[in-house]
Amino acid sequence: QVQLVESGGGLVQAGGSLRLSCVSSGRTFSTYTMGWFRQAPGKEREFVAAITWSGGVTNYADSVKGRFTISRDNAKNTIYLQMNSLKPEDTAVYYCAGDRDRYNLRPNVRSEYDYWGQGTQVTVSS
Repeated sequence: QVQLVESGGGLVQAGGSLRLSCVSSGRTFSTYTMGWFRQAPGKEREFVAAITWSGGVTNYADSVKGRFTISRDNAKNTIYLQMNSLKPEDTAVYYCAGDRDRYNLRPNVRSEYDYWGQGTQVTVSS
């Protein structure tokens, strides 16, 4: 069973930065499409960013383009989400997700993912 563990969340002022990390226990992590989703109170879980197994292609939600950067280090079984210029509307629980399909053609679709972390809270104050 693959486990994903997120860390790096916290409280930050608007305009600040945070870097989230997600470590996987899976031995085949390097073949997974990986993604970040978030869920604000009372809202649906939404796509934030995704990265292919090689790291060669990334996708972002329009709301975070130019501010967030997803990356991965397959040697460390870890993905990252660098979040800059944070806004109060970025406040949410952020979830890491993994898909065994390295050629996921719909990385922004929640149901495409096989594994989920427990989430890490990000709070941006105004």
